[in-house]
Amino acid sequence: METAKTKYLGELRTEIIHLRSGSVIVTDAPVDNKGKGENFSPTDMVASALGSCIFTIMGIAAREHSFSIEGSTCTITKIMSENPRKIGEIKIDFDFGENIYSEKQKKILDHCARTCPVALSLNESVVQNIRLNFR
Repeated sequence: METAKTKYLGELRTEIIHLRSGSVIVTDAPVDNKGKGENFSPTDMVASALGSCIFTIMGIAAREHSFSIEGSTCTITKIMSENPRKIGEIKIDFDFGENIYSEKQKKILDHCARTCPVALSLNESVVQNIRLNFR
């Protein structure tokens, strides 16, 4: 089954339609690469997909082990490399707020951060700098 359909709109902008849901995402080339930077760039989406995927896998594991990650957040920083221009590093800082976890639960969350499908799909040359911040 097809996943998405992308249309080039001109001016370095695309529109992506998720075929199952009809959700739409618009992308722009970033300002530092001749674009408008008014929407996520494709490389922003890759970096953001890593954070979302990690949270999704953590949510599944938390549900299976009867604890919650609700209200947790993460901040994502994408660092580009030159020659060739590509994502060189993705830094993600997870903040679990006031949630309190056992050592076992922390290990489960750490494992999720290192083994989500997006993390495993990225080229090994992309540094994944993931920090889990517990109170």
